[in-house]
Parts: sequence; structure tokens; C-alpha cells
Amino acid sequence: MPPTLSTEILVIGGGATGLGAAWDAALRGYKTLLVEKGDLTHGTSGRYHGLLHSGARYVVRDPQSAADCAKENGRLRRLMPSAIEDTGGYFVALDEDPPGYVEPFVKGCAAAGIAAAEVSPAEARRAEPLLTDRLARAFHVPDAACDSFDAAHLVSNGITAAGGEVWLRHRLARLLVEGGRVVGAELERASDGERRTVLADLVLNCAGAWAGQVAARAGCEVRVTAGKGTMVAMNYRLVNRVLNRLKPPSDGDILVPVGTVAVIGTTDIKVENPDQYAIEPWEIELLMAEGAKLLPRFREFRALRAWAGVRPLYDASKAGQPAESRLLTRAHAVLDHAARDGVEGLISVVGGKFTTFRLMAEEAVDLAGVKLGTQRACATANTPLEPAATRHHVLRGRLAASEVYPRPALVCECELVTREEVTGALTRSQSPVLNDLRRDLRLGMGPCQAGFCAGRAAALMHAGREPEPPVAESNSTLLEFLQERWKGLRPVMWGANLRQMELDLNIYRNLLGADRLPTARPPETYPTEKTA
Repeated sequence: MPPTLSTEILVIGGGATGLGAAWDAALRGYKTLLVEKGDLTHGTSGRYHGLLHSGARYVVRDPQSAADCAKENGRLRRLMPSAIEDTGGYFVALDEDPPGYVEPFVKGCAAAGIAAAEVSPAEARRAEPLLTDRLARAFHVPDAACDSFDAAHLVSNGITAAGGEVWLRHRLARLLVEGGRVVGAELERASDGERRTVLADLVLNCAGAWAGQVAARAGCEVRVTAGKGTMVAMNYRLVNRVLNRLKPPSDGDILVPVGTVAVIGTTDIKVENPDQYAIEPWEIELLMAEGAKLLPRFREFRALRAWAGVRPLYDASKAGQPAESRLLTRAHAVLDHAARDGVEGLISVVGGKFTTFRLMAEEAVDLAGVKLGTQRACATANTPLEPAATRHHVLRGRLAASEVYPRPALVCECELVTREEVTGALTRSQSPVLNDLRRDLRLGMGPCQAGFCAGRAAALMHAGREPEPPVAESNSTLLEFLQERWKGLRPVMWGANLRQMELDLNIYRNLLGADRLPTARPPETYPTEKTA
């Protein structure tokens, strides 16, 4: 029999929504356990363009989502300052954009409480020199850039500081249902397949695009449309502010400065399986073309990689009436399955944006308190996850830290990741998954796309381990990391990118013989994203 544990609230899903719910519940004093099948932000929360929405994008078509984003934007800046870069943003109308959209946009911003101040096209171009001279109107809004990896770690630390637990790499084997009530779950640990039973007074389903699959384990139907969004990272920080087209939301109309790069996105295509989907060549061409409309010199810069995530869009339509993903609301819903399906002990949280994860969590735990008969006040809105003076991470900070004597040994030159940082992260996480270092330290996310650092990090991961890990394990950690890094490169392999990939392949194939290792597997068999 698997070992049995108990908790008051079991949260399924380690993305922004699940982390927020577990943090909220733990702060209220509930015994809380969060379980995630992969790493933090393994799903949608780690695969988006990095925009902290002001809400302005939704003011015309989705005013509720706009108002929610506007409120949470300011709160998150106070709660996690190191994860947010206050770039500001421009909504810009080109001479080809519909002029009739401007008036409802301005009225919608006022109604949602969004500070939208018009600036002249000349002023916008002085602030953003690469902007096209075809500007008709421009408005400044409080958009920002957010590092979801840093944010996730801050919230995870907040959970444990409040007495909660976070279990990573624990797959949901089944929900335990007795007499029409969900009473817990059976979990399987990824590292060794060991199963554990967790009894819970209440289960919060925060699995994002997979929420429908989790709810189905209890016999409940939750229609979640997976809206795939493809993005391209350029090799240069082309803009200082977030740029949005001032027109109805469409493909390729957002450009976000994220660290040392700029991200153009996104497409929006309904996919049937949130685990397997392709990046199509036409999507890359569309994004590059739309980027060139905003910045005429856009194609002169190098496209580093493409990737995609799936938006978990709640579809309240009836079965047999599928809705187009672009038209589905970005607002969230908290579903009480007792009232909805006659199944007690289960609440699902679906839809929403990264920007609104704290609000979604508050509403979910409010309902959980009602169901448990122990209502307690929410504290997340006024509980900072770090000191207010904490500064946002910038690469030049790492550069300054490396300019000391003796100089620290660098593992990743692109992102200035040191040997000490790698070994420290491995010690803290006790994780055999090399890809975690990408999320934790940005290892391999620079221009060479892990061409030089992956082998070094793999060697550090296994150095000094007792007992020495099997050869197959050592090989697989490196190969899976490389396949994860490279699987988004094929759609953008031309020019400098193609030359870079040839160099990387020569290093790992001809020098290290990686393709001849017995654990090697072709990238197209990787379970999350196929390249075209």
C-alpha cells in the first residue's frame, strides 16, 4: 500500500495559478500541499511573452479582464519588485490601423482605471528610435515586463515560509472519489515511480490547460480551449517599452523587451492537445512581417528561437458549439463542482492571465473557506514576497559582480552564470534535471543557445555525487536539456542562426559524440512541442 498523508487543501498545478492559490491558502493558516508534475512554470506560465498587462489590450472587447489586470498590475509591482521591470508601454496606431478603434480604447481605459496618456508620434519616436514613421496616434500605458521564473520562485518561497509544502515532479495518478466527494489523490513521484496517497479536505484544480483532464478524473466536464500562441525572441533589446498595436487584438501585435532580448508575439490557434503541437513556418513569417511593420529594421536582427505556449481559455459554450480561441474571454472562472456537477471536495480555477494569478487565487481560496466552514481573510494583497527596495535583475548586475579578483569561473558566458551559482542552485534544488538551471539561472538562454554551457553544467551536476550516477542518467540529462533548448530553433534557422546551429551541432556531435550515446532520442519524439 502506498504511504498515506493528509492535508486540508491539496493544490494541483505548479504554474502561476496553483502557486498563487497555495500561497494564499498557506497564509490563511490552512495546511496546504501543492503538487506539480514537472518544474515550476513547466507549462503555460513559463512559456509566454513576459508581459505584465496594464489591461489596455482588453478594454474594448473584454472589459472585465481589463479591470482585473489594471488592479493586479500595481499590486504585483509591490509584492515582487525584483521580478518586474517597469518598462511602461505604448499603444501605437499605424496609418493602416482602423481610426475608429481609438475612441472606444480611450473610453475603455478610463472605465477600467488605466492611465492612458496620449503622446505625439514625434515624442514616441524619440523614445523608441526604431519605431516606424507611419505612426498616427500613440498612448502611454503602465505595461511592464515580468520574469515568470523569478516570480514563481518568490511565490514558492512564500508558500514554504507560510508553512505550506511544494512537491515538484509528482504526477497525478488518480483522484480519490468516495460517495460523490473528492477526498484526495494518488501521486506518482517521477524520479522512482513511488506512489503516495494524499487525503485532502478540499482539492483545488489549478492545472491550467490541463484542468479539464484533471476534472474528468472526478467525472466532471470542464471545457478548456487550448489556444496556442507562438512567439519569437530576437537577439537584441530592440525597444525600451512594450509596444502594442492600437487595433483589435490580432496575431503578432505585441513586442516586449525581456532582459537582453525582445519578444514578438503571439499567434492564437486552437489545438486539441496541450502537450503536443507544432510551430508552423507561416507563424514565424507572420510574426517577422508584423514586427517589421512596427520597426522597419526588424528583419536586420537575428531571430534567436521560436517557442509556443497554450492559453487555458475557459469555454462556457455548450458541447458541440466550439468557439474561436481569439474570441474567448481572457477573464477567469472559479468553478464549484458541488453546485455545478454534484461532486463535493473539488474546485477548478480556469482561464485568466499571469497578471491576474493573485486575484484568481484569492477568489478560489475564499470559496474553499466557505466549503470548509472556516472562512479566513486573504492576506496576499498586502504581504510582500521580498523587501520593497529589491531591484529587478539586469544582466549588467551580473557583469559588475564578475568584475572582481579573483574572477569567478563562468559556466555560461552569454548570461554570465558562474560555477558557484550553478553548484549552489543544484545544492538547493537537489534536482537531477539540468533544464531547471535554465529556469533558475537563465543558463543556455543567450545567443549561443547552450552551445558552450550545457556540457559544462552537466559535468558539474554529476561531479562528486555519491554514489556516482549511471552513465545513462548522465547522458539523458544533457541530451534532454539540448533537445529542449533546440526544439524551437528549426523554424528560425536561416542566416546567422543556421551558422550558429551548425557550430553547436559540430560541438556536440563531432567533438562530444552526443548523437551516438545510447540514450539519444530524436527531438520530434519530445512530448511537449514538435517543430515544423
